[in-house]
Amino acid sequence: MANEKMTAQMSSKGGFIAALDQSGGSTPGALRLYGIPDSEYAGDDAKMYELMHAFRVRIMSAPAFTGAKVIAAILFERTMDGEAKGKPVPTFLWEDRGVVPIVKVDKGLEADKDGVQLMKPMPGLDTLLARAAKLGVFGTKMRSVINHASKQGIAAIAKQQFEIGEQIAGHGLAPILEPEVSIKATDKAGAEKILLDELAKGLDAIPAGRQVMFKLTLPDTPDLYAPLIKDKRVMRVVALSGGYTRDDACQRLARNHGMIASFSRALTEGLKRSMSDAEFDKALAEAINEIYGASVDKVAA
Repeated sequence: MANEKMTAQMSSKGGFIAALDQSGGSTPGALRLYGIPDSEYAGDDAKMYELMHAFRVRIMSAPAFTGAKVIAAILFERTMDGEAKGKPVPTFLWEDRGVVPIVKVDKGLEADKDGVQLMKPMPGLDTLLARAAKLGVFGTKMRSVINHASKQGIAAIAKQQFEIGEQIAGHGLAPILEPEVSIKATDKAGAEKILLDELAKGLDAIPAGRQVMFKLTLPDTPDLYAPLIKDKRVMRVVALSGGYTRDDACQRLARNHGMIASFSRALTEGLKRSMSDAEFDKALAEAINEIYGASVDKVAA
């Protein structure tokens, strides 16, 4: 059964998760880094997403982008609904590349309150989850942001993440909870300690037999999240790059045993549309190898 194989891969296989889920707000910046100026689509959202989809398909179909090192890929909703090489993207990822498909479900962030940014309401979430399940998607990801070491704010972040995680699990999908601590947060280390306590409380309240995953900022204190990694209610703890360069992110990851990468900007750093396919594939393979090395070493530790 595909879901059982995906669960096994997500739970224990060495490798990392590719984050290919830039949405409306972050897409122009990602395209600029790839070498596509705003003027090429001039405010035409359909054209912008078409260009971004082509970039993502180029990544997903590259020779090095396989389940041998990339265990899963997080997709933007439009990417999930699109095609790659004539197949639905989730089908292409799993059947052709051996990569577990995951979809980003949040709709962006609220304004800062109590030092955090909660997720905006998701009125169409059940419809999206049903569609994702039908397409063979394994799980979901949703992001909120912590800007200050505010106990009240961080408690609200954790509460929202776990509550929506339960809604997601009700559709048979595995939730990745992503309460990101901004790398620019005031007292980042203090915020991370508060977050760890709140996530531990949330785990104590989840139903028996249920598992969640966490996507967390690389912590200032090495191995801070070891208790979560060892918890049987946690399928995987993955690290976001959060604006760190790939080299910096991989060095920080190497200090956190058991965490694996789930990088976005750090994965695509240096990739340009102007590259030949051979140049592009080589640069992506080098990035994959560097991130895989930092991730798999920690799995084996």
